[in-house]
Amino acid sequence: MKIWKEPFGTTKKGEAVERWWLENKNGTKAAVLTYGATLQSLIFADTDIALGFDTMEGYEAQDAYVGAVIGRFANRIGAGRFTLNGKTYDLYINNGPNHLHGGKEGFDKKIWRAEEQEDGLHLFYISPDGEENYPGTLEVEVCYYLDEEDALHISYLAKADQDTVVNLTNHAYFNLSGHGAGNLDDQKVCIYADRFTENDENCLPTGKILSVVGTPMDFREMQPVTARITEDDVQLVRGNGYDHNWIINGDGMRKCAEAVSETTGIYMETWTDQPGMQFYTANYLTPEKKGKDGADYHPRGAFCFETQGFPNATGFEHFPTPVLHVNEVYERKTIFRFRII
Repeated sequence: MKIWKEPFGTTKKGEAVERWWLENKNGTKAAVLTYGATLQSLIFADTDIALGFDTMEGYEAQDAYVGAVIGRFANRIGAGRFTLNGKTYDLYINNGPNHLHGGKEGFDKKIWRAEEQEDGLHLFYISPDGEENYPGTLEVEVCYYLDEEDALHISYLAKADQDTVVNLTNHAYFNLSGHGAGNLDDQKVCIYADRFTENDENCLPTGKILSVVGTPMDFREMQPVTARITEDDVQLVRGNGYDHNWIINGDGMRKCAEAVSETTGIYMETWTDQPGMQFYTANYLTPEKKGKDGADYHPRGAFCFETQGFPNATGFEHFPTPVLHVNEVYERKTIFRFRII
């Protein structure tokens, strides 16, 4: 794997941003920005399948978290409030009545320090105690590695100097027909999950765990992404499409999802050691914010496989705990594998 860097631009604050390229022997390439540790491009079989923007102005103008690493807590926390060790913390409300993706200025808007190492591109960020009102100083490290079999590995490490809550993910938007293809009508998805977490009207898990059987949430076999997305199902109506946390079957590193484009033949496997995965169909992308090469990015023009801890896990003891204790190490990994079928 070859790694090199180049200037990408400057933020409104005057911060310099780098773009780092990773390339394997097959010519598969990934581009990662130091702004948000963002996956800006993923080129496989001469097709760029990851949505992104050509300039820093494009990234700072959008609010869809395109390609970024999300933290300190990915997804939603109900009412922006959680209690830890008897103390209640109030967070920024930025998604209806809830806290979303780390708050007003989450990890997606930070400048990360990048360093090439033997096992890939490592990016580092230190979130100080009290940032977005989260407790404890959190040291975060994310590694991107592109292997010679066309798999992109994303690894996460974190540790804190006091008890805190952590939930990290990557918010890449994929379209396997090409980032500017415009819709998902030619793509199918399979999700290895028998259950999902019920959402309320604000896409916040209620605490109830539901079976996928007999519902449009059943992707246990390959299904067209858009075949059932407009059904009069309360969960789809609440999310304006798919925007839900599936509970991945099994434990440890295992395959959690697949996707394929019938146009390009590009097939994608996702593996993770996370307990959940948010399958999101880009329901709120807006075409007036032009993507790479001037592409129009439309609602339901991409999908996200956001491997994660459960949303709103701070509110329910029967959800996997998001608490990271002092002297513990948060360690998670996700792999996106690609081939032509």
